[in-house]
Amino acid sequence: MRYSEMFLPTEREVPSDAEVISHQLMLRAGMIRKLSAGVYCYLPLGYRVIRKVEQIIREEMNRAGAQEVFLPMVQPAELWQESGRWEHYGKELLRFRDRHDREYCLGPTHEEVITDLVRHELKTYRQLPKNLYQIQTKFRDEIRPRFGVMRSREFGMKDAYSFDADEEGAEISYSKMFEAYKRIFSRCGLKFRPVEADSGTIGGSFSHEFMVMADSGEDGLVFCSSCSYAANLEKAEVHPPEKENLDAVEELPLTEVHTPDIRTIEEVCAFLGVSPREIVKTMIFSADGKPVAVLVRGDEEVNEIKVRNYLGCDELELAMDDMIEAITGAPRGFAGAVGLRGRIIADNTLINMRNVVMGANKEDYHLRNANPGRDFQIEAFADLKIARETDDCPRCGKALSFARGIEVGHVFKLGTKYSKAMEAVFLDRNGKEQTMIMGCYGIGTGRTVAACIEQNNDENGIVWPMPIAPFHVIITPVNMNDSALAEAAERLYGSFAAGGFEVLLDDRDERAGVKFKDADLIGIPIRVTIGPKKLAEGKVEIRLRDTGEVTAVPLEEVENYIRKLISGKMNLENSGSAGSE
Repeated sequence: MRYSEMFLPTEREVPSDAEVISHQLMLRAGMIRKLSAGVYCYLPLGYRVIRKVEQIIREEMNRAGAQEVFLPMVQPAELWQESGRWEHYGKELLRFRDRHDREYCLGPTHEEVITDLVRHELKTYRQLPKNLYQIQTKFRDEIRPRFGVMRSREFGMKDAYSFDADEEGAEISYSKMFEAYKRIFSRCGLKFRPVEADSGTIGGSFSHEFMVMADSGEDGLVFCSSCSYAANLEKAEVHPPEKENLDAVEELPLTEVHTPDIRTIEEVCAFLGVSPREIVKTMIFSADGKPVAVLVRGDEEVNEIKVRNYLGCDELELAMDDMIEAITGAPRGFAGAVGLRGRIIADNTLINMRNVVMGANKEDYHLRNANPGRDFQIEAFADLKIARETDDCPRCGKALSFARGIEVGHVFKLGTKYSKAMEAVFLDRNGKEQTMIMGCYGIGTGRTVAACIEQNNDENGIVWPMPIAPFHVIITPVNMNDSALAEAAERLYGSFAAGGFEVLLDDRDERAGVKFKDADLIGIPIRVTIGPKKLAEGKVEIRLRDTGEVTAVPLEEVENYIRKLISGKMNLENSGSAGSE
């Protein structure tokens, strides 16, 4: 491709509305342009990278035995009503009506559609297992799209769905996809980590996210350096404290203390002269419309996802004032467990606590020396708090580490969530009807590209890994008005193209400095510079974008030299050297 013919509008200035480096560089490098909030056009350079990622995905999905399909983006409401998600998915589901007043949505995901397809076609165990995938556009009406294509409303996604006859087969399908994802992200040149995750609105019993390590990542992740445990912050478990023998601990008399206008943990600590570790917070939640009190130590925070999963409820939210007053008899800010009318569950950190401070269920009052068993009853202890850096690994008990990451892929064990609701059944060996067991596997193609940029950039622009670079080589003659330089550039361009290289010839009538800056900005891995001094010696300069290393190479050796460079860098990524951490 000739630069002069390519639609490649680069920008010198950093866009004011771009918060993260990938968004800034994708705009500056002419990869994307914003159409509306969370909706982007991919320009030729950006789309070439997307297609590279898609090709890697296709190769690895096919290698794992999955088959490609293409499903409608417009989905009828009836399917979502069958699965029970039409009302529960929330406002991210963009609903609309056609001219016949029939309800539809734009697909944010395709569990319902693929289940409907399969239930009509697969009837016997002999037709299982099956794994079907597609690469297609999705739409989720994000309340606050941001970070460019990292959190957009319209986005590209590879989604795959497996159907198995039994749990053993479902485990095999899950394992195949897990390994395929590791190969995909390694081949893309990413440093990543698979982590245990919450299944969220997709549902299912178990899932892993594939997180690209990046300080700019939206998601927190927790991992253990002493064992293989890793999870996102929402899912991260905490090693429970050892239960102590508290027989010798004297339970002091319960005392009510007047605490006028004292509501927050900080205010209670200052007023009563105690530390947050001596206080118990009582958080009132509405779980499917019913009140539940969750107790947590004053220096900890409740993990609502853990609470929801523990309770097995569909909807969990902080209770409104009327519910709080109904079970405590007091306004918000003074809730406590003593005399509370309703279920009480507690985080494991309370197991060894005695003589604690908590709200008195009375406005402007707190209690000292409240004790479980004597003053209130706890239904159960569980891991209900957000993991912190002072916590220990739930598997081996060693210290946990924390990092930031970008989710680029997610694999789910769905079980029978959709197949049971939508009656996707088959006949087993004995002619008995059974429900198919499903898995779901997604990769955000645009997010993968953005995450790669977050990991691979410098002050001058993008530094593409070779496998997904839009071009392998850029030829940069310093002056196209010099006939000798122009002729040499044209010869190399023709030779490279014939040799199978993906090559961009910068044939613009621009200053050398402008060309060099653009080459660095768009991140092509290899730059061939043709200048008068080296050309007079029969040589050109080869510069590597990632290291900045410059080598003078004779013209007759350039093609073989570059072929080895490309092959070496492609093999480096394909070997998984980027890999999981």
